[in-house]
Amino acid sequence: MRKLIFIVGLSAVLSAQNTFDVARKSFEAMSGYKSSLSKTTMTLRDANGHENIRKLEIKKIEQSDGDRSLITFLYPPDIKETKLLSIEKIEEDDLQWLYMPALKRTKRIASSNKSGSFMASEFSYEDIAAQNYKKFTYQEPLKVVANEFEVVRFPKDTKSGYSKQILYIDATTYLPRFGIYYDKVGKHYKEIRFLEYKKIKNIWRAVRIEIKNVQTFKSSELYWEEDNIYVEISADEISQRALR
Repeated sequence: MRKLIFIVGLSAVLSAQNTFDVARKSFEAMSGYKSSLSKTTMTLRDANGHENIRKLEIKKIEQSDGDRSLITFLYPPDIKETKLLSIEKIEEDDLQWLYMPALKRTKRIASSNKSGSFMASEFSYEDIAAQNYKKFTYQEPLKVVANEFEVVRFPKDTKSGYSKQILYIDATTYLPRFGIYYDKVGKHYKEIRFLEYKKIKNIWRAVRIEIKNVQTFKSSELYWEEDNIYVEISADEISQRALR
């Protein structure tokens, strides 16, 4: 009887929250790292399971007006030193540039192209950019399914490659566990799985994320082999000047 009362009470507490607040708490659970320097393996898998491995370095800094990140490819040799610079703008379109060392030139990623594949992976340029909760609107009321919040969100950016995203967020940790993404015409497009997390200095950090295109059956996985936070990184190190 006590267990039943506890479950009913817990359910009432969870359902009393709204979707926007859950999205904010989820974002805050992984914020506060100030800056980070990571070494990451990206594994591309085709529909037959064949793999293509890439190695990346990721620098990030948090800023009040939007985060910055610089991704540098370390391997394989044919794309080594390719770089993606992302500068988040909370109330505007994010800014992104891709540096291609083979051509020795930098290309601005237009807003209309951010739904495109990032370096042949199933992650789009949009997926790679910061996912600030303020860049979405949310469906209310909030649903709770098996101790997970079902967060339905809609990108504010009219040029987004997605019409809707559904994220399932752990009701205890507020960490995303699984997501379903729909394309511009509302068709089931991608699924994202947050397979592993760890805490570094009381900040939750993703360790392994997989995204699968359910239309082509291709998938890509990011695995953080090294991850350091509170690293001394200046804004100049994550700027257009740093692309070359």
